[in-house]
Amino acid sequence: MQAGSSSGAADGPGDAGGGSATEYHLHEDSPRILVVDDEKVIREILADFLSMEGFWVRTAEDGSAALVELSRTHYDLVLTDLKMPNMGGLELLAAIGRHTPNVVTVIMTGFGTVETAIDALKRGAYDYILKPFKVEEVVQTIRRGLEKQKLHGENLRLREALSLYKVSEAISASLSLDEVLRTVIDASIHEVDADAVFILLDDGSGGFFERTRVLSPTWAEQVADRLSGEPLDPEKLGALDVASLHEYFAEEKLLRVHGTKGLHYFSREPEGARLSSLIVTNLRARGKTIGFLASLSFTRGKKFDEGQRKLLSIVSDRAAAAIENAKLYEDLQLTFRQTIRGLASAIDKMDRYTSGHSERVAAYAQILAIKLGLDEAKVEIVRQAALMHDVGKIGCVLNLNKPGKLSQEDYEIFKKHPGFGKDILEPITFLQPLVPGVHLHHERWDGRGYPLGMKAQEIPLLARIISVADTYDAMTSDRAYRRALPHEVASNEVARCAGSQFDPDVAHEFNEAIENWRNERVERGETIPE
Repeated sequence: MQAGSSSGAADGPGDAGGGSATEYHLHEDSPRILVVDDEKVIREILADFLSMEGFWVRTAEDGSAALVELSRTHYDLVLTDLKMPNMGGLELLAAIGRHTPNVVTVIMTGFGTVETAIDALKRGAYDYILKPFKVEEVVQTIRRGLEKQKLHGENLRLREALSLYKVSEAISASLSLDEVLRTVIDASIHEVDADAVFILLDDGSGGFFERTRVLSPTWAEQVADRLSGEPLDPEKLGALDVASLHEYFAEEKLLRVHGTKGLHYFSREPEGARLSSLIVTNLRARGKTIGFLASLSFTRGKKFDEGQRKLLSIVSDRAAAAIENAKLYEDLQLTFRQTIRGLASAIDKMDRYTSGHSERVAAYAQILAIKLGLDEAKVEIVRQAALMHDVGKIGCVLNLNKPGKLSQEDYEIFKKHPGFGKDILEPITFLQPLVPGVHLHHERWDGRGYPLGMKAQEIPLLARIISVADTYDAMTSDRAYRRALPHEVASNEVARCAGSQFDPDVAHEFNEAIENWRNERVERGETIPE
């Protein structure tokens, strides 16, 4: 049968653009086709024949109506006329490319606009059909387009499988909880196309807390554009209700819901953004739920499909074990640090004069590290290394703060404590970054220090920082053989020894940092040592 052109653009019963639309369909699993043409007769003929061929069909009278329909419902293919009022086929094609790029587009046109149709192919259309056309040819073209979409989908699934493999490898390779969570969030945003990701974790006492929430940069930018540059506060996206999630997952069902149905799982509903779709997977390790991973869509018409839920479910399975291992590793790290910190505290308490020394050196070193512009992770390494810098003194069996100067024999024993500290920390893998600071904090800029006689830039920055902080605290603290020196005297001594004992740049930054720190304490009304 042939269909040609006729006049008139009234809405037919299957039109998306007019009132209540009639659907031409067999069942929900059929391929979904949207027919777009300003001529009612052509819309109805195509809708009737395509539905007879087993397709789920709706129609729209022009490009504008088609975009409304595409925002409401998922379609596999759009069959559109080229010349239409309000919005033509080329404009519709461009909009589909921007918003629903996986939809196959076929153009219908008359002989007079073949060149334009060819241009449409260059812009992403799958094929074009000339009017008047045979409906059988239209069906064949649509089936070819859907087959192409199927192959494209299989390629996407292969890429997803490869991405999933990479995600799994990244998850299993890390013992850092932050890295594991970052990998899971990246997978949710980039592989599942989530607008926001929430992760809730077991708090260790039977409850759950929100460990992190992250917005997709692309979606956040779109929201900011709508809000005239104002970024959306992530906290306005509501909060998940743990009790509802526990109740749901008790039956081991799979949670993927759309629209307002998803709000049932919120204890506090989103503000300023309407929930479009929600996937939640539970994180289970050793038969116990240790958390929840939620991917949220706030983009109108963007609903998660079953493939995306399955992908997140697999990621969650991999992540749960890794999260449990990372938490155990963190607990182990904390235990080690507490043990080492206890040793450092024990050294400080060998007599009353050194009490609190390690804590103060750690504080001064941290202030200096921040002043030097080190990143957060390196600042923490500086702080921990300074806290443990004297741990090796546990191997020095003598009272290092006895009245008067140390004998040469005592001094030689004392000089062994950096090496003892290195020996204590080095076997513990995650404490190895601290070793240079503990081992080398008695090296001097001029090369006259110990234990290795290193000089200038040969000495790691970590050790140069601790060296200044350690000496300053020693000068400003009481000792058995002398009273604490005033801050000004100690500061002048640090400046005087810059270029001999200390890195001159580090010494200068230290004095500035300590001065600023003291001034801030005064402004807060706190008392400071003279």
